[in-house]
Amino acid sequence: MTDKNSPQSPGQTAASPLHAKQSAWSGRFSEPVAQFVLGYTASIGFDQRLARADIQASLAHAAMLATVGVLGAADLRAIEQGLAQVQAEIEAGTFQWQLALEDVHLNVERRLTEIAGEAGKRVHTGRSRNDQVATDLRLYLRGELDQLALRIDLLQGALVALAGRHADTVMPGYTHLQVAQPVVFGHHLLAYVEMLERDRERFSDARRRLNRLPLGSAALAGTTFPIDRDHVARALQFEALCQNSMDAVSDRDFAIEFCAAGALLMAHLSRLAEELVMWLSPGFGFIALPDRFTTGSSIMPQKRNPDVAELARGKSGRVYGHLVALLTLVKGQPLAYNKDNQEDKEPVFDTIDTLHATLRAFSEMVPGIEVDAAAMRRAALQGYSTATDLADYLVRRGVAFRDAHEAVARAVRLAAERGCALSDLPLAELRALAPQVDADVFQVLTVEGSVAARNHIGGTAPAQVAAQVARWQATLAQRQVQPAPTLTPGPSPADAGEGS
Repeated sequence: MTDKNSPQSPGQTAASPLHAKQSAWSGRFSEPVAQFVLGYTASIGFDQRLARADIQASLAHAAMLATVGVLGAADLRAIEQGLAQVQAEIEAGTFQWQLALEDVHLNVERRLTEIAGEAGKRVHTGRSRNDQVATDLRLYLRGELDQLALRIDLLQGALVALAGRHADTVMPGYTHLQVAQPVVFGHHLLAYVEMLERDRERFSDARRRLNRLPLGSAALAGTTFPIDRDHVARALQFEALCQNSMDAVSDRDFAIEFCAAGALLMAHLSRLAEELVMWLSPGFGFIALPDRFTTGSSIMPQKRNPDVAELARGKSGRVYGHLVALLTLVKGQPLAYNKDNQEDKEPVFDTIDTLHATLRAFSEMVPGIEVDAAAMRRAALQGYSTATDLADYLVRRGVAFRDAHEAVARAVRLAAERGCALSDLPLAELRALAPQVDADVFQVLTVEGSVAARNHIGGTAPAQVAAQVARWQATLAQRQVQPAPTLTPGPSPADAGEGS
């Protein structure tokens, strides 16, 4: 996508090419582009995926030109028929992509001209590849954002379903990766549902800012033809127009914003991946993953490795890298379009692919998670996780919180010295530490009592978790989210990928 192609007038024919690549702009040059430079500057190897958006935008542009009288009706029909054939050839896999034509735009336009003749040469009237590519990329990314939102919905649905089955399964909650207070597993899972909802909102916000039409800005200054940009915007379902032609052709904020939102989504998925890896390890033993989402070792026959979760952690880094690459890409560019912007697509495309694959993997893996509730409960009994409940008990009996905190700290120390739980300390010894203690204190010191006591919106009480599950089920039902498809169990690969 370069700045070398000015809008073409009706009836204008291309100059005789010195090289096939130069057919769109060869008249100014006395020798062909070097073969190495041709390969170095071409983008057709990766921007082919913009073809559908390119054809869609060209159809809207041509229809507008006909409406304002720049194109004749016969030319419009020829262009529409020609682009339909081009689309069919691309979908059938018979389209001949030519490196010499540099990018998707010239490839599509050249084939259109072969089919439609002189009419094909007129489709580029009133536009430049600069506003063309900006429009194509926005159209393409808009569609991908919609699909990613659906994938987030599916993962949320899988997490909500699992949370509903474990609304009263007690597990340890951690801070600093130290046992802190008891929670229920469903509450823990719903934390990720909330994170994913914010990710979905960020994609929605990015889509709104993205959905502004650059086409009509031409190379950088607009066009002398009497175009109707609102007509094109309506046809392509853009909500607004880019209001400054120089900004429109050079703006890549929308791509950066998408990658930033994608990086946050990958951060959340990476956190979930890390917990799955930990919970699967024998040191925790909280869960088992489906065999079809684990691999074995080439040397240790007992191993079941959580490769999918580990790769999700690793793939977060490549998405972070794409965000930094795009920020670096634009930081030193003067207005307006520069060839640097050709480098915006591969980071965006790879981010899209990585997000799709990772969301799919998790939405299909989560429904198959098996939970060892007994192991979770045993872990919650460690580390004096009900100590805060004892302090709260004393506060309710009139003890200042700081004094209650100190009394419970002494109780924990005493229990640690004896190698027992707080609930195993005799009532008399607890009273010696805090005279306000009564026999009902032992109800407070159970992990079930601890979680049940946190019965408020946002709390971990099973009743609250059940209410949150119901709320999310209603929300996802309004979005018409279907359950993630159940994969047919298959053999676990023994040596997939690297590592052991």
